[in-house]
Amino acid sequence: MRKTLGALGTLLAAMIVAGAVTGDSLAREQQKRGNEIRVQTDMVSILASVTDVNGRPMPDLTQDAFQLSDEGVPQKIERFEPETNRPLDLALMVDSSISAFKDLKFETEAAAHFIRQVVRPGDTLGVFQFAETVTKLSEFSDDVPQLQSAVRRIAPGAGTSIYDAIVLGSNALRRRPEGRRRAIVLVTDAGETTSVSKFDETRRVGIASGALLYSIVIRPVKNESGRNTAGEHALITITDSTGGAMFILDEMNQLDEMFDRIDRELRTQYLLGYYPHPLPPPGSDRHVQVDVKGSYVVRYRKEYFTRAVAQ
Repeated sequence: MRKTLGALGTLLAAMIVAGAVTGDSLAREQQKRGNEIRVQTDMVSILASVTDVNGRPMPDLTQDAFQLSDEGVPQKIERFEPETNRPLDLALMVDSSISAFKDLKFETEAAAHFIRQVVRPGDTLGVFQFAETVTKLSEFSDDVPQLQSAVRRIAPGAGTSIYDAIVLGSNALRRRPEGRRRAIVLVTDAGETTSVSKFDETRRVGIASGALLYSIVIRPVKNESGRNTAGEHALITITDSTGGAMFILDEMNQLDEMFDRIDRELRTQYLLGYYPHPLPPPGSDRHVQVDVKGSYVVRYRKEYFTRAVAQ
C-alpha cells in the first residue's frame, strides 16, 4: 500500500511538473504570438511628399534616397511604395464666411472643378462648409455630380470656426476604413473667431487622424494690420505637423491653380513604413524625421501617438 501511494505521489508530482512546463511553454507561446500581433499592428506609416524648390512633385525616387529616424534613432524602412496608389478619402471643407468679401460663386465652381479632378475610382470625398458652425453637405462618396451639387449649396454665414472644422473633418476621416490615405483640403480666410475647440486639441486630433491637411488661405486684405494673422500662424503649425501644405492666395483667381497643385501632389506621394526600434512606450508622443538625398523639399507627418494600454 505504501509503495502504491509512493508511486501515485511520484506520478502526481510528475504531472504537476509537466503541467507547469506545459503552462510555461504555453505562456511563452502566447507571449510570442502576442508579440507577433503587436509588431504587425505597430508599423508606422508615413506619407511623404517630395518637391523641387519650385514646388513641382518629384516622382521616381528610390528607397535608398530616403532616411528615416524616430526620436533621433535611425529606422529601417520595411515598406516603400513610390507614387502610392492607395485609395484616398478626402474631406473638402469650405469657409463660407469668406463670401463677405470674395466671390462665393467662383469659389464653389473652383471647388466643383477640383472634385471632378481629384476623385478617382476607389476614392471618396465628403463636402463640408463652416462659418460659426460646421455643416456636412455630403457623405463620403465617389458620385462626382452629387458632390458638385453639394458644394454648390454652400451658403454665406457669419463667424469662422476653423478649429472645429479641422476636428470634425479629422474625426470623420478617422472613421473611414484602414489602409486608405486621408486628407483634408481647407479653404478659408484664416480668421478664426468662433470655434469651441482649442488649438492644442485641434493639432493633436489632426495628427492622430493620420490625415494630411492642405490649407488654402485666401487673404481678404494684403496688409497684416487688417487681418487675423494669429489664425494664419496657427494654421501654419497644424498644417506642418500633419505633413500637408499651406498656400496663401491674394487673388481668388489663384484658387484653381492651388487645387491643381494639391491634386498633383496627392498622386505623387511616397509611402514609408517601419517598425519603431526600440519599441516606444504606450501612450507616448513620438517625433519622426524624414530626409531625402538631394536638393528637395520633403513634407510628412512629423508626429504620431502610440496606443495607450487598455485599463
